Amino acid sequence: MNAAPLPLISPADLAALLDGPQPPTVLDARWRLGGPPGRLAYDDIHVPGAVYLDLDTDLAAPPGAGGRHPLPDPGQLQAVLRAAGVRQDHLVVVYDDRDGSIAARAWWLLRWAGHAQVRVLDGGFTRWHDEGLPVTPEVPEPVPGDVVVRPGHMPVLDADAAAVLAKEGVLLDARAPERYRGDVEPIDPRAGHIPGARNAPFAAHTGADGRWKPAAELAERFTALGVSSGAPAGAYCGSGVTAASVVFAMEVAGVRTAEDPAALYVGSWSHWCTDPGRPVATGDQPN
Repeated sequence: MNAAPLPLISPADLAALLDGPQPPTVLDARWRLGGPPGRLAYDDIHVPGAVYLDLDTDLAAPPGAGGRHPLPDPGQLQAVLRAAGVRQDHLVVVYDDRDGSIAARAWWLLRWAGHAQVRVLDGGFTRWHDEGLPVTPEVPEPVPGDVVVRPGHMPVLDADAAAVLAKEGVLLDARAPERYRGDVEPIDPRAGHIPGARNAPFAAHTGADGRWKPAAELAERFTALGVSSGAPAGAYCGSGVTAASVVFAMEVAGVRTAEDPAALYVGSWSHWCTDPGRPVATGDQPN
């Protein structure tokens, strides 16, 4: 597997590549909890040549015992990516339109599948549009790709491993502080956090304009949370989506690398809280 490129790409750089001899495959991953469907925004306007992938149906398996956004079946994921035109050793650029978290889930999933050449559009579709770059409602018909999904290229935690990491390493909870503390729980049946986990809200990793914060600023934040290149680290959230953006942010920050990425608890809280035998902590502190 080739080394992964830098994880971010600017709109200007993407525009230049799209005009070049080997344009990247572009994936539109816009999605919002509670709607409206991202497909509607895509059908209105999108980056020329971009193919829409839905978080619920393309980037995750159906919800169930594994949580709300389990890993998709490798064969089904391969079919989705090939239909979108993803090719072996060919650059893929992913974007959403808000905070980069959905695009980061797609980035993480491609990396997990063994596709190293993937970047996230910094600032997403909103920044692309604001910079006056081309948009279109035309839905492309991509040439089928030849990507081979080889799962296991990103570290994954199950519930037991997450519990150990929270005690012996650094496990970051990507949810908002009020959900981490257990003050409210709008989605899952139990409130609180995994004992020992530290709160690192994913929303703090991007600015108001949707762009990722500078690497030095992110590195300072993660260092304060105890993350270092020499210690085991991982992340979880509600259903394994926004936690992927924390894994991504660690790589942007340089506190983790493509060769030593942080782990992701894919089932996250939506899986953890379904077992009454698993302990739950509340309050501001990890324990």
